[in-house]
Amino acid sequence: MHRPSRRHLVIGTAVVAATAAAVAVSTTAGASDSKDGAENAIKGGKAKNVILLIGDGMGDSEITLARDYTVGANGRLNMDKFPLTGAYTTYAVHADGTPDYVTDSAASGTGWATGRKTVNGRISKTPDTDKAIPTVLELAQKNGYATGSVTTAELTDATPAVLASHATDRSCQGPADMAKCPTDTIAAGGPGSIAEQSVNHKVDVLFGGGKARFDQKVTDGTYKGLTVTEQARKLGYQVVTDSAGMKSAQAGKPVLGLFASGNVPTEWTGKTAAVGGTDPQRCVTSNPNRPSTTPSLADSATKAIQLLEAKQKHSGKGFFLQIEGASIDKQDHAADPCGQIGETAAFDRAVKVARDYAAKHPDTLVVTTADHGHTSQIVPLEATPPGLSSTLVTNEGQQLKVNYSTNTPGQSQEHTGTQVRIAGQGPQAYRVLGVTNQTDLFATIREALNLR
Repeated sequence: MHRPSRRHLVIGTAVVAATAAAVAVSTTAGASDSKDGAENAIKGGKAKNVILLIGDGMGDSEITLARDYTVGANGRLNMDKFPLTGAYTTYAVHADGTPDYVTDSAASGTGWATGRKTVNGRISKTPDTDKAIPTVLELAQKNGYATGSVTTAELTDATPAVLASHATDRSCQGPADMAKCPTDTIAAGGPGSIAEQSVNHKVDVLFGGGKARFDQKVTDGTYKGLTVTEQARKLGYQVVTDSAGMKSAQAGKPVLGLFASGNVPTEWTGKTAAVGGTDPQRCVTSNPNRPSTTPSLADSATKAIQLLEAKQKHSGKGFFLQIEGASIDKQDHAADPCGQIGETAAFDRAVKVARDYAAKHPDTLVVTTADHGHTSQIVPLEATPPGLSSTLVTNEGQQLKVNYSTNTPGQSQEHTGTQVRIAGQGPQAYRVLGVTNQTDLFATIREALNLR
């Protein structure tokens, strides 16, 4: 019988102790759920499915703001109920490998998608030699798993792009957008734009915005003269553009859902932050610019899981699915607290979809995290920030002041270099404990699915 080495015993003891500590602090609602989840997660083992949820720009401040506003300071969001919670670092690198302390979404996404750090703006390519690095989605496909990507951004935006494309610059989203990626063009023998690569990869489910990118015409190669959407149809995709179309999509053929010309419109609206602050406001939980036919992120996640599960029904293999709440970040950039909170709440409902699925399928690893921190800070009501601020009236009937001061008023607010939360449940979820590196998430998923 094989005896565990002292090293394995020490590591195992440390992990059990960390898990016990994680369970011990779970004294609010959901403590028993956390304990059961922690005990299950600590077993490690192989996962059949992985669901990775990314709140873009969703640092601890953004989570706290959404919690305070929607469920109260002592309430808990769905994302707060994971049994195991840690933090990870998000820095990018310069071309020489030295740290670039504040990342963008392209470099950060490349970190978990490939296990390698890269320079800001680059999509799943090396920081120095600009060579493609295999992604976790590509490895999942190679190993027989179904794959999916769901987002509220354009499907060609950085976070979804890191899974199924390789580009010198994140701006190279459609065939007409290739100015910064001359060697990636099909004419130069490259793989083409992010949109072209995404459908060429035959990802089973692609749901998001960005219809205008896919309506651009291919300029070279097999599909020259066709739009990328037409290319997708040639490759066997079902193309849908609204909630009804999404719901009617059938398993067995890949599905491309394009639910907006650009980014999917936000769910909530309100007054943006201003110099000197705003009058106390309640957020409007609707948006006149969001068509009623637009599926919610939770509905898109539900359908994606159904399609991926149905495809794999007889294969014995599971699926890898990434779900992104993209406009937490985009509304942070715009200093729009109501838009930001509404998108965090919408993302949290997608987290519930994933956790509900995992409750019935415990061989599913679910991880929720962010790609980087962002600008919003909750400050005292009497504070007079030099930048933009807004006062909100929460669902508890209390006032809360949020400040945006990472750039000059009138300019886009900035990312921050802080570590961010990562939480998980299911096989291999213990790997999120402690303070890890963003690139470690790639190894966690690879180990959970036994990708080689």
